[in-house]
Amino acid sequence: MKKKFLKIISTLSIGSILLTSCGPKDQPPLVYFPDMYFPVAYDPLEKADIAYSDHETEIPLFVANDGATGLGPVTGTVSQNTDNIVEANNDLPLTPDQYNGGYDVSKTLTVSPLNPTNKAKDLARGKKLFEETCAACHGIKGDGQGPIVESGAYSGVPKYADREITVGSVHYVLTHGRNAMGSYAGLLNQGDRWRVAMYVMDAFKSSPTTTVSSASTETTATPATEMTPTTKK
Repeated sequence: MKKKFLKIISTLSIGSILLTSCGPKDQPPLVYFPDMYFPVAYDPLEKADIAYSDHETEIPLFVANDGATGLGPVTGTVSQNTDNIVEANNDLPLTPDQYNGGYDVSKTLTVSPLNPTNKAKDLARGKKLFEETCAACHGIKGDGQGPIVESGAYSGVPKYADREITVGSVHYVLTHGRNAMGSYAGLLNQGDRWRVAMYVMDAFKSSPTTTVSSASTETTATPATEMTPTTKK
């Protein structure tokens, strides 16, 4: 009789535990890691609103920032826009008309917004970045005969010397892509895209005499006129 009583008690206890554990999940009896139990997507630059608490946000970093989720950059990190170039929001998709209109406008830009006194350094970095990210298809000489093309895996890469381009249009294509070429905005920041565009124009669209004269008159207004012949072609 005693054994039957114990079995009944144990069965009822187990049943009550199971019923309790399967209760409403919006009000659990105990949650050890509530931020994992109730995942919260924080809106940037807004106050954090914890779904499982009536208190102000309990995350220490948010508390220190008055509850704001848009925290400042970590000390020692490198800014992605050290050149302070302000550009339009390039994350929004463009319609064909918007893209083509922007490309036509970009071809009128013959000078980059970078400081002209740093032209030599900008061209050197542009050359390095071009060889690392572009030469695989476009070739070291800009002739469209990079190792990927020579292997037969890809074809149809144009030769820069045959293209009607400006530093602005090269930058535009690097940012938005064109035809079979995708955008490189995720690989190169704003300033570096201009540096690559400057190198393309200097190395593959300028005559040797123009390149030499630009080095000797770097502090004058000649960079604006150096690329003028390109826009006339």
